[in-house]
Amino acid sequence: MNKELTKHFAPGHSACAGCGFPAIVRTILGEAKNEVVVANATGCLEVTSTLYPYSAWKVPYIHSAFENAAATISGVEKAYEILKRKGKIKKKIKFVAFGGDGGTYDIGLQSLSGALERGHNFLYVCYDNGGYMNTGNQRSSATPYGAFTETTPVGKKSFGKMETRKNLMEIVNAHRIAYLAQANVAYIADLKKKAKKALETEGPTFLLVFSPCTNNWKFPTSEYVALAKLATETNFWPLYEIENGKYKINFATEKPKPVSEFLKTQGRFKHLFKEENKKVLEEIQKLVNDEWQRLVDMTP
Repeated sequence: MNKELTKHFAPGHSACAGCGFPAIVRTILGEAKNEVVVANATGCLEVTSTLYPYSAWKVPYIHSAFENAAATISGVEKAYEILKRKGKIKKKIKFVAFGGDGGTYDIGLQSLSGALERGHNFLYVCYDNGGYMNTGNQRSSATPYGAFTETTPVGKKSFGKMETRKNLMEIVNAHRIAYLAQANVAYIADLKKKAKKALETEGPTFLLVFSPCTNNWKFPTSEYVALAKLATETNFWPLYEIENGKYKINFATEKPKPVSEFLKTQGRFKHLFKEENKKVLEEIQKLVNDEWQRLVDMTP
């Protein structure tokens, strides 16, 4: 493997074949011009990259609890600023926190909000695989409407998750930070540009990155890039950024594919293609259309 690609995150971790987050980590940290310190919430990324006594991380790394990666990196960043003012540290360092959707949308939302509100100089990256995958595929508030999980099973009285996804981008945007963006591991060039911008912006920045889970979404490991592309080609996962409050869509097509093209690639949605769940599919398409139109209306 290219040495430059593994400069910050080594091969030899135990992530599943077909998992997106190794590429997400390498791509984002690869855009760092200065030294990097990483905090990582408990989750798939942490348990697969720090299998004692080994570590895939080639940067200073802190494993924090599920709920406090943003608080941890805030404290380290503030200590660095104090030491820098005292002349004890000369080098420029960038601080980055990684968390899954469980540790970001849900358990870690309070510490993330606090760190954003205080204005710490760090980048927070959420790799979104739509559930608590490390503990067996329980639903999170990032789990899509209609998906099967261990805590939203399909049965006579249930078609899967009955609640819509939380709009984390709008929650983060409410903190009026200078830069945040939604990206997708299948669009590496777009992710690189957004990572570069986020790392070079002073103050708190945020990246929400689509990261398919082959194990719990139930699709072949070789298909993760094709599947992730479909998420954007159907407008299920739009690529956009918000810079100083201004929205910009980064990918658009005149004829988006039906969202069913994305859903049918995964076992977690196979029940939706039964006749009795036709209305659920229609509702998902409506949710996707409405959110896309909202983004278009927000874009100058």
